[in-house]
Amino acid sequence: MPLDPPPSGLASERLLLRPFEADDADEIFACITPSLTRYMAWEPLPSREAFASVWRSWGTLAEVGSDYIFVIRRRDGLFLGLAGLHRAGSRTPELGIWIREDEHGRGYGREAVGALADWASEDPAVRYFEYPVAEANLASRRIAEGLGGIPKAERRDRKYTAVIYHVPRRSR
Repeated sequence: MPLDPPPSGLASERLLLRPFEADDADEIFACITPSLTRYMAWEPLPSREAFASVWRSWGTLAEVGSDYIFVIRRRDGLFLGLAGLHRAGSRTPELGIWIREDEHGRGYGREAVGALADWASEDPAVRYFEYPVAEANLASRRIAEGLGGIPKAERRDRKYTAVIYHVPRRSR
């Protein structure tokens, strides 16, 4: 049975995560840069219209329970990035995150992924989470390791070699 996103979103000590809405698109697009995406499987899109072709699918994916995209904000409302739960409803869902570059190094990524994993661990079918990260992305690797993740595999992607961490399900 797929998880339903909490109607008001997720909360942690400093952050609020809520399901993406179309009104978030401009803030998101403005933060997607070539240097931000160097460790991501995708490249920045050339226009707001091209980005719209991507985000328009997110609601449908959430409705069918396969993928959930959350907007991450500080409690004061500042947009920080996106967190995603992919392959929801599977035994090994995938966690994903990006934080805007001018807010790196403050622990927001670890806090957001932790909140997402806490919520997704409510699904009793989850055995562990996969967290793929570029081998050279040491900050993101520290997120996985801080959540108890262990590197289990490598995969050659188009842009880099990815390390696949297995992050244990969370208990409350």
